[in-house]
Amino acid sequence: MSLPLDGIHHVALITADYPAAKAFYTKVLQARVIEETYREARDSYKLDLALPGGAQLELFSFPNPPARVNGPEACGLRHLAFSVTDLDTAIEHLTTHGVASEPIRIDELTGQRFTFFKDPDGTPLEFYERPTETNGF
Repeated sequence: MSLPLDGIHHVALITADYPAAKAFYTKVLQARVIEETYREARDSYKLDLALPGGAQLELFSFPNPPARVNGPEACGLRHLAFSVTDLDTAIEHLTTHGVASEPIRIDELTGQRFTFFKDPDGTPLEFYERPTETNGF
């Protein structure tokens, strides 16, 4: 089953568990490895990943990074939203990989469907169903 990702812009993430995060983003979200670099002076990795549509993720590891602030309204990254063409298929894909997602919600402003889930570090991620294109728009 192929994950129906449509794309995002470049985003950089820091992980506390590099092997788990690398596996999550390459196996569950099916991102393609562009380049993996070990930075000896920092004892860390930088993993460049490609997503459909040309967007990229940069995954950084650092020894003992501070924990993510748990409050949903804290400053910083609130969540990372991935555009999908079929939300039901995307949720089924997560489920087959043992990743739980929240119940489907409806965006009250756009009427589009979406759901949230988390990566191994607890980073909030979202699948947002792309609007059906009509009349060339």
